[in-house]
Amino acid sequence: MNDLSFGGFLLRASLSLVLVLLTFNPSGYSYVHMVSDGFPNVTPVEAVLGILLLIGWIVFLGATLKSIGLIGMVLAFALCAALIWMIVSWGWVSLDDTNALTWIGLVILALIMAIGMAWAHLYRRWTGQATVDEVKEGQ
Repeated sequence: MNDLSFGGFLLRASLSLVLVLLTFNPSGYSYVHMVSDGFPNVTPVEAVLGILLLIGWIVFLGATLKSIGLIGMVLAFALCAALIWMIVSWGWVSLDDTNALTWIGLVILALIMAIGMAWAHLYRRWTGQATVDEVKEGQ
């Protein structure tokens, strides 16, 4: 898969959204809610699901950090915060509606991770330059 299609990006965005929403969402049906209901007792199922979610977060955040870097993530979050500010200033969403703001924030987090997962493909398409991992010689 050398080229990134729109479907490929949508797949990455869908997977990152599933990861984010399975971990936490305001509906009350998420891993955080499941564990918090019985805390401090954790069942084996909760432990396995928690480890699987942790693996997913490490893969997605690791790839995002590796591709766009910490500065890229900070800039992406700053842009998204400014967009939320703009949406609120236009009156589309109220600052009192924490439920809507939480959903918006979760979707934004998923989109940033999807962009991070697809960044090498996007960068190559936009600039014509390939990105490679740096390998230190002699190790």
